[in-house]
Amino acid sequence: MAKIVPIEEAVALIKPGSSFSFNGFLGVSTPIKLFEGLVKAGTKDLSIVAAVMSFPYEEHDISILAVNKQIKKITAAHVGTSREISKQYFAGEIDIDFVPMGTVAECLHAGGAGLGGVITPVGVGTVQEESHEKIVRNGKEYLWYDPITTDAALIKVNKVDKEGNCYCFGTSKSLALECALAAETVIVEADEIVEVGDIEPTDVYIPGMLVDYIVQGLTPAERQDYYKELWGKHNLLSKGVN
Repeated sequence: MAKIVPIEEAVALIKPGSSFSFNGFLGVSTPIKLFEGLVKAGTKDLSIVAAVMSFPYEEHDISILAVNKQIKKITAAHVGTSREISKQYFAGEIDIDFVPMGTVAECLHAGGAGLGGVITPVGVGTVQEESHEKIVRNGKEYLWYDPITTDAALIKVNKVDKEGNCYCFGTSKSLALECALAAETVIVEADEIVEVGDIEPTDVYIPGMLVDYIVQGLTPAERQDYYKELWGKHNLLSKGVN
């Protein structure tokens, strides 16, 4: 059964040199409080797997770990939205394995499902051929990508019950289930922690059997205020939005 723990206890599970994946997209529906907890803990040499990196207008969400020099390697499709990660990459301080976005998801799925790898035509004829084996099947060329597994997954969800069953909607679904399947330890950061039965069985996106730890994140009202302030600073809110 999943255990509800403080942020500090959850991030203490991430050891120096560990790998973890996270969900969300460009800073939306990412586990912000867990990232902040990792910065406070100062855990170094982390390897990260995600679709893309952070909110592009300031060093926010996952980028705060880069600012604090805690990241060793990233596997992702795109990191250019973070000036700090880009700077460290070009300085040779962070190793980045660029993998197409959909392929990242499939590699995590393969890792979680125990499959031997991912065969895809995506990347044929590009620099991806330099680091992935090319094979031919039925006269068509494909690239072989190894499955991805991680020590942990840090997953933001909208609701979780006290047995770990998770409800996600919108952007929070991005890589959430794939991350959970491929991780040794799954930590969810929830907007709301509810009683068992408050989430309809058909609405469960990540089953509780995959979840090990739960932390309270920003509440829905706090999250709305957080993003309203963040996006408002950069004139990203449409006129008239409350």
